Amino acid sequence: MRRYLMLSVIFLGGGGAAAWLMSTAGVQTESTPEAADIAQGEDLYREYCAACHGADLEGQPDWRSAGPDGVLPAPPHDETGHTWHHPDGVLFDYTKLGGKAALALQGVEFESGMPGFGDQLSDAEIWNIIAYIQSTWPERQRAIQAERSADQRQQEGN
Repeated sequence: MRRYLMLSVIFLGGGGAAAWLMSTAGVQTESTPEAADIAQGEDLYREYCAACHGADLEGQPDWRSAGPDGVLPAPPHDETGHTWHHPDGVLFDYTKLGGKAALALQGVEFESGMPGFGDQLSDAEIWNIIAYIQSTWPERQRAIQAERSADQRQQEGN
């Protein structure tokens, strides 16, 4: 049986905090690919992601505060957001399955505005988008995220 790294994700906003635990159980691919096409990832990001997450990965305004519908706006994918806090498998699942479905695999009920793209993008295309996003982070964020991804892979091996 696979064991998985647990991450605590906390969104602060409006004077309150909502927290949940998210593990990597349910990762939909064998592992992070050895090589990625960052240029294709950038093109795909612009086509599929930029409308919500911003052309410059800046996210939507007030992304830490839920809207009237209870859904959090799209967060930034640059170093000011929390994307780099998650290992690769979590980023992959969230993109492929969508936020609500990815969290449901963990037994967490959460209304997410993030749709799944598994019916529109191949696994390789999703990895290319993730690689593009990662390529924009400063070295510190890349190093921390890479370590978390390595920890995830090690946990999966147990």
